[in-house]
Amino acid sequence: MTSKMRLLAATTCVAAVSMIGGTPATANDELIKLSKTSGQWAIPAGNYASQRYSDLKQINTATAKNLHPVWTFSTGVLRGHEGGPLVIGDVMYLSTPFPNKVFALDLNNGGRILWSYEPRQDSNVIPVMCCDTVNRGVAYGNGMIFLHQADTSLVALDAQSGKVNWSVKDDNPAKGATGTSAPLVVKDMVLVGVSGGEFGVQGHITAYNIKDGSVAWRAYSEGPDDQIKFDPNTTMSMGQPVGANSSLKTWQGDQWKIGGGATWGWISYDPALNLIYYGSGNPSTWNPTQRPGDNKWSMTVFARDADTGVAKWVYQMTPHDQWDYDGVNEMILADLPVHGKPTKALVHFDRNGYAYALDRTNGKLLEAEKYDPRVNWATHVDMTTGVPEVVSQYAPGDQGADHNTKGVCPAALGSKDEQPAAYSPLTHMFYVPTNHVCMDYEPFKVSYTAGQPYVGATLSMFPPEGENNLGNFIAYDVNTGKIAWSDPEMFSVWSGALATAGGIAVYGTLDGKLKVVDAKSGKLLYAFKTPSGIIGNVNTFTHGGKQYLAVLSGVGGWAGIGMAAGLTEDTAGLGAVGAYKQLSNYTQLGGVLTVFGLSN
Repeated sequence: MTSKMRLLAATTCVAAVSMIGGTPATANDELIKLSKTSGQWAIPAGNYASQRYSDLKQINTATAKNLHPVWTFSTGVLRGHEGGPLVIGDVMYLSTPFPNKVFALDLNNGGRILWSYEPRQDSNVIPVMCCDTVNRGVAYGNGMIFLHQADTSLVALDAQSGKVNWSVKDDNPAKGATGTSAPLVVKDMVLVGVSGGEFGVQGHITAYNIKDGSVAWRAYSEGPDDQIKFDPNTTMSMGQPVGANSSLKTWQGDQWKIGGGATWGWISYDPALNLIYYGSGNPSTWNPTQRPGDNKWSMTVFARDADTGVAKWVYQMTPHDQWDYDGVNEMILADLPVHGKPTKALVHFDRNGYAYALDRTNGKLLEAEKYDPRVNWATHVDMTTGVPEVVSQYAPGDQGADHNTKGVCPAALGSKDEQPAAYSPLTHMFYVPTNHVCMDYEPFKVSYTAGQPYVGATLSMFPPEGENNLGNFIAYDVNTGKIAWSDPEMFSVWSGALATAGGIAVYGTLDGKLKVVDAKSGKLLYAFKTPSGIIGNVNTFTHGGKQYLAVLSGVGGWAGIGMAAGLTEDTAGLGAVGAYKQLSNYTQLGGVLTVFGLSN
């Protein structure tokens, strides 16, 4: 059988899943079935709940020592590879950083290229990409592959041929808006967010109709109720209706129009509740003295009706953010005990260093505990109000403009950035790749000009005092609100994690190692150094009856921006260059997919 025939057979088989009783089903019916099919990886986070868990167990605590690379693939791009591959049938799909190439690889033929797509984009988008030219992966639905390009274009590619079915522009790069996130297909829509908080973009999430790319709905992060899709009487926050114009009341004048709250992180979905969940990023500017108020609804967890976009509930984690603690990290949905009580939970490891557990049906706050003991900007989160108790010594806005606030933990890149955690229903543990970094933060006055940086702060980053490791890979127990175990790493753990029924957790390191550990103890079972630093997300799949692991290596992202963009000043890269200047002694730029399997 030729490669073309194999691709046709695979996509035809997958398309058949979308017919139930002879009638067309929605795209997410197909994806739910695929995500429950052992051996597939059809959704960027593994499933709609963003658990990054697989029930495969050929690779387990006993066999992991027999892993080895079985084939590799060079993407031809030397920037930060922050995404991960999809596996649909016998075909693997992956995307690259700018110029955002997409490849369809034949698993029956050692990764032979079945088709590739390279968009034509204006290279002027590169200077307005805040933290490297990353792309976090493609999505699949209804026989199409969806790519969110750097220039904000959302493109629908035929999964069989790579042909463009449709393309729409989500926002305007000339004003600082860019596309870095992985889309998510829900029902017959494709959801996508926007980057650009460092350029004063008014953040939004948009649902596009899968058939033609027309807009189904759009919801902004801040602004009047009609723009943010709030019902003042039924949209809830901490158990109370938000009331009319809840966002406008917390901004000075029209500042909300350039208020940030970008939505470049991950999106989750609960089909039973028909709610999507995601977070919004930092308010613009980074200088808190220029934007008094709580700056709602930046730094917020949103639960929205998938059909209409109307918000059911919201929870703002860091009101009046003074540290760039974006709230965009993944929302992991899990039914698990929280302090001994069975709960339909949403668990979120925020940049601000707190692990949150909320009731995903109504937004009730159940837990907020530090998942790095060195977090010092707040003493605790008030469980009645949901507001953190800020320590004035570490609050740049309290010190006034032009004052250098020293020793703030965590740094702006957070105790964890977008690198997604994993959850195992077997252990009820969350496996979290973390940063262990503090900072000095000095705000300065900045004026807004469309398309120009709207930051207003100078940062320096470094390990916590008395320590020299910049990262940890941890197991976190929501039931107790405590870290179960922690494996230190020389550099931040900037890859996505994976947990499996084989009793293992898997992650990659910034210096390029793929590591497999015992999920119960953290004991190292296997390690292999790939060609470049790993900031991609590990997945697993089966082919020909055998289980494999796959990961993209290609150092970059915010932590690796110094290497990726050739920056040398310690405060460059929004403060990251100084903290990670030793990284070049351990790895170099690259762009390689490595697939691992077990020895026979």
